[in-house]
Amino acid sequence: MTDHQALRRRQDLPRARGRGFAWVAPLLLLAGITTVDLNTTERFRIISWIVLVPGIAAAICGVWTTAFFSVLAVTLYVVVDHAWPKQYQAGLPDFILVAFAGVLAVLACAVRLKSERRMLHMRDIAETTLRTVLRPLPPGWAGLDHAAVYLAADTEARVGGDFYDIQPGPHGTRVLVGDVQGKGLGAVETAAALLGTFREAGYHETDLATVADRLETRMLRHRGHTAALGRGDGDRFATGLLLGFLPGRTDVVELVNFGHEPPLAVGPRGVRSLPPDHGLPLGMGELETGGGPPPTLTVALDPEETLLITTDGVTEARNGDGEFFELTAEVSRASTTDPAALVAHVRDGVLRHSRGRVSDDTTIFAVRPTPTDGQKERQRRRGGQPGP
Repeated sequence: MTDHQALRRRQDLPRARGRGFAWVAPLLLLAGITTVDLNTTERFRIISWIVLVPGIAAAICGVWTTAFFSVLAVTLYVVVDHAWPKQYQAGLPDFILVAFAGVLAVLACAVRLKSERRMLHMRDIAETTLRTVLRPLPPGWAGLDHAAVYLAADTEARVGGDFYDIQPGPHGTRVLVGDVQGKGLGAVETAAALLGTFREAGYHETDLATVADRLETRMLRHRGHTAALGRGDGDRFATGLLLGFLPGRTDVVELVNFGHEPPLAVGPRGVRSLPPDHGLPLGMGELETGGGPPPTLTVALDPEETLLITTDGVTEARNGDGEFFELTAEVSRASTTDPAALVAHVRDGVLRHSRGRVSDDTTIFAVRPTPTDGQKERQRRRGGQPGP
């Protein structure tokens, strides 16, 4: 849908059977003022109130509709006012008021529509940026069941520094979830730079450690570029989790942790946390003992386990009493291992805990190897519920 189509739809709201009826409100007001003025005594003349009609039209209708109501208001004012004896007529001053209000209403409507076009254009840019950073992932992409929810702390910007992606390749499927330090366009730019490197390195590189090293190098190069531009975010860093699912293997996952909260493995036997982070965030690799990226861990996965990864918008969500959100406890009550249902459960819990207001960009990401037919049958019998 183009900006102009979206704007036209907004102008027509509310709608019934595809037809806009925003014009009904000023029309009813016009009819009401006219009827009351004609059916009351000379002591209650309200025809001058018809000046409100073009203003209402300017707020909810298009320019031509507003112009129509402006002309109609002036015409009805003249007709109704002259229906009274001369001594009770409002006369020329109120006529000028109604006519002048109509002109102003048309101009105000034009300004409103121009502002809405600009707003819709900016929203389109934000949505394009969001699709670039958080590109849509097809269901079952690369042999993985996955689901994700992203909640921007800035509801107007709609995109922040959280990022995630799945990249299939000849050496397995790689997954990256991360959180860039800070907010604003600088954080979005950094996330886009890291994702671009991940999509190439994740496909071509044989070892997950090499992918991790490429990400660290990209972060340092990006910081050097921003510093050369004289920007104040030259020391930006990013936490992240890099996962590697090996070809033909559903019982293990490779993991490189860049200072991120460890994933939760949710399975039929309950919830467990994977090994804690062993590395520093991206951009701080030179501080790592011995240099280089964090170590690559190989972690065993039980059948049907789902990995749940969240950014700090989840773990740092607070309620009215300042209490943090208890992620593990909430996941234990989920009664499901399905990625989509699990993500929805955590999202609802975070919003309920924080009363719908997230203070930081929030990403909830769940992934698992696509279950075999036998595993799907066991899940169906069990209703997707973890065992004791």
